[in-house]
Amino acid sequence: MSVVSSVLVPYTSYLRVYEPLAAFAEPERSHWARYARREDLPTAQDELRRSLADLASTPPVGVPAHESGDAFVAELDEVVCVCPWRTRLRGWLALEDLEGMFPANVLDVVLPAVVRGQAAADHERWQRLHPDARPWIRTTVWQVPVRWFVLFRDEEREYTAADGEAAGPVLRYRTPMVEARRRLARALRTLRENVPEGPLTEGLVDVGRWLEEFHPRSLVELDYGGLVHALPAARLAGDRSAADVAEGLAALRDGDSEGAGAAYARLAERWRAVRDLQFTN
Repeated sequence: MSVVSSVLVPYTSYLRVYEPLAAFAEPERSHWARYARREDLPTAQDELRRSLADLASTPPVGVPAHESGDAFVAELDEVVCVCPWRTRLRGWLALEDLEGMFPANVLDVVLPAVVRGQAAADHERWQRLHPDARPWIRTTVWQVPVRWFVLFRDEEREYTAADGEAAGPVLRYRTPMVEARRRLARALRTLRENVPEGPLTEGLVDVGRWLEEFHPRSLVELDYGGLVHALPAARLAGDRSAADVAEGLAALRDGDSEGAGAAYARLAERWRAVRDLQFTN
């Protein structure tokens, strides 16, 4: 195993949708049915390691030449569901985001302009053939967006502490798609009735449109992913962000602006402290 592939890759969190096999047309359905029976299913760390290996090559590979045939697998009510990686598509989308986040001279150091230009041209050609394509996975670094927590309840929280060197900590939420959509719709109604339109409302609308693209019997997952490697065990164990979001929305519905402010302040302080870690030497 190479050095790159043996290193834990931290700081990325995920919002994933796992769709039942019935959501896929043949021959893809049969492919995923066979895939789900594998014993050596890859992890999110495996995907990130492969991406880092591509970036470390000369010249760097910003977007894979071929789409990944891998997926994450889960069960909902004894029904097998899969979450395709679609690494190539997500790579194209990530490059579009990078253009607005960093100056061109900074991007040129990581990915030369000619590499980015070729990737953009490839994406444009591919998109003409696949106009309805969408990723099953959304990612962010050094945070979990507040809008993601709206989809879940505290009782759906799954936390497993680190088990020596055998396994690292895991913090995630899982819920059926029908619950995620219901909670998002209720949160939007609460926000629109009580506060001016803003980034949180706009973000929820965007997430809602994305969720509508998937099978109604899907599973939705929020995974702290590699971010758990940047946080102390005590902070992870005490993190009840979904509960804070639910409490804040309930306070808004009840007209308790003070209670809503207190819940939001707890949430904002917790995640401000996490984001500040990226600037720590």
